[in-house]
Amino acid sequence: MTYYFSKTIKGTFDEVVEKVTTALKNEGFGILTEINVNEVLKKKLDVDFQKYKILGACNPPFAYKALLAEDKIGTMLPCNVVVQEIAENEIEVAAVDPVASMSAIKNSALYEIATQVQKKLQNVIEKL
Repeated sequence: MTYYFSKTIKGTFDEVVEKVTTALKNEGFGILTEINVNEVLKKKLDVDFQKYKILGACNPPFAYKALLAEDKIGTMLPCNVVVQEIAENEIEVAAVDPVASMSAIKNSALYEIATQVQKKLQNVIEKL
């Protein structure tokens, strides 16, 4: 079982980040965190790295249901979506598969929630 969904699309890095953010919003997600990995690596290690951003996406109703079903599930929230430049105007978008990431937890209620979130994240990736 793979642990993510991905798609490579054409466009500038910033354009794709905007498209991803809009697509997530259309599926009920907001962005809680945004990490510019290339900037962090430059600042902390003085190394150059391709444009790479981690978007911490959260769908509040599903996050609430998941927390009610499993109080330690916060260790796996939010759902991360990665946007990375693999070549000029060629951007890969990858989203965590919540079913795969939560497969170690034996909780049927949580599995049902993860399956619903999985479908929403797959929709985001497919529609890009």
